[in-house]
Amino acid sequence: MNKDNTNKGFWEKFAKIYTAFMNKNNTAYDVICENLDKYIDDKKNVLELACGTGQITFRMAGRSDTWEATDYSGNMIDEAKKRNTGENYCGNVCFRVQDATDLTYENNQFDVVVIANALHIMPSPDAALNEISRVLKPGGILFAPTFVYEKGYSKALLWIMEKLGFKTYHKWQKDEFTEYVSRRGFQVIDAALIKGKPLSECVLAACKR
Repeated sequence: MNKDNTNKGFWEKFAKIYTAFMNKNNTAYDVICENLDKYIDDKKNVLELACGTGQITFRMAGRSDTWEATDYSGNMIDEAKKRNTGENYCGNVCFRVQDATDLTYENNQFDVVVIANALHIMPSPDAALNEISRVLKPGGILFAPTFVYEKGYSKALLWIMEKLGFKTYHKWQKDEFTEYVSRRGFQVIDAALIKGKPLSECVLAACKR
């Protein structure tokens, strides 16, 4: 991957204020985690990609056996580690810097892979899905809530973020995103559209074929 074409630099700069920014989307994350709860239990080994500063991690990790929380941005991982204290503390979480398109994990290692709000901002989401399929056990679950661009979405905030260096590579609508995943070795088992900020989200779950 040509890293000059990714959003890594943007996230490195944005990491310190990311938690406060994403708090505006707490209601959507609550719904996302309610959906994720169907696929998590204390016997599951979970890999989370693009974990940010732990918006899903700290809500859900305590429900699993193990939880690998990873992000491409080292600064995001540093901020997530700082939050792993007090009422947020999760003793079963391991934080690591990982490139979702070139993972260091073994084949068939995880029961569930979570990747939230990331595939649409990757230049090569195919590479990420290939790696996700590789590290998932047969029949394992991909859980991929993703911002989608339904008709009537507000363009103002996205325009500002793009001026600051943020790039969006794929402006899928819900049905387009569902079809995209289903053509890449996964059987979609749920795809709910929920209200989020700044965009609606397709809360997609799929099974590795």
